[in-house]
Amino acid sequence: MDLSLRPNRRQAGFTLIELIVVIVILGILAATALPKFASLGGDARVASLQAARGALSASAAMVHGKSLIRPADTSIDVEGTAVAVVNGYPKASKAFATAAGLGDGDYLIEENKDELTVTPRSVADNPTLAATCFISYAAPTAANQPPVLQQAADPLVCE
Repeated sequence: MDLSLRPNRRQAGFTLIELIVVIVILGILAATALPKFASLGGDARVASLQAARGALSASAAMVHGKSLIRPADTSIDVEGTAVAVVNGYPKASKAFATAAGLGDGDYLIEENKDELTVTPRSVADNPTLAATCFISYAAPTAANQPPVLQQAADPLVCE
């Protein structure tokens, strides 16, 4: 008897039950993992705000240090940008935002009287988010006082 003519009875693929089980497991994994990745945009906006706050704070400290060395100067040069000084700290101006490294490409920078408002461009077109997702800087109103640097009360409002 020739064995080469016997049909091969080995399984050639997956059964329908195995495929359904794999699809169900992938569905469960996707349902549990999707909410973690859904809020990445909000996390990015919060991180952008924190970066802007840190840049403004560090630049204000640097200008204040230079102002302590030269108290008579009304303007201090920071990386090629002249920053006006009020009570030893930078005046709230677009020049100060530029010196802090905050550009118009990434942030909407608005100067209103004695206050500087910095809003990430990603929320500038959304009035609901733009009303609560910003950083504001105000120079001190008297000598020996620090500037006022405020972020939205709850950074999660940017999400």
